[in-house]
Amino acid sequence: MPIIVNVDVMLAKRKMQSKELADKIGVTVANLSILKTGKAKAVRFSTLEAICKALDCQPGDLLEFRE
Repeated sequence: MPIIVNVDVMLAKRKMQSKELADKIGVTVANLSILKTGKAKAVRFSTLEAICKALDCQPGDLLEFRE
């Protein structure tokens, strides 16, 4: 898939664990894991916004396009 999800990179930069982020944004750890591994087929803008707020980043820090 040409869209790369870099949530794990931002978690490491912020020294935050997946469980903490999941709690902050109101999703399960399992659903966050699906997003982190790139297996998600869609992401709601509200979820993306919540992740950006929690990690103090921009959507472009989380998502990347590669051919």
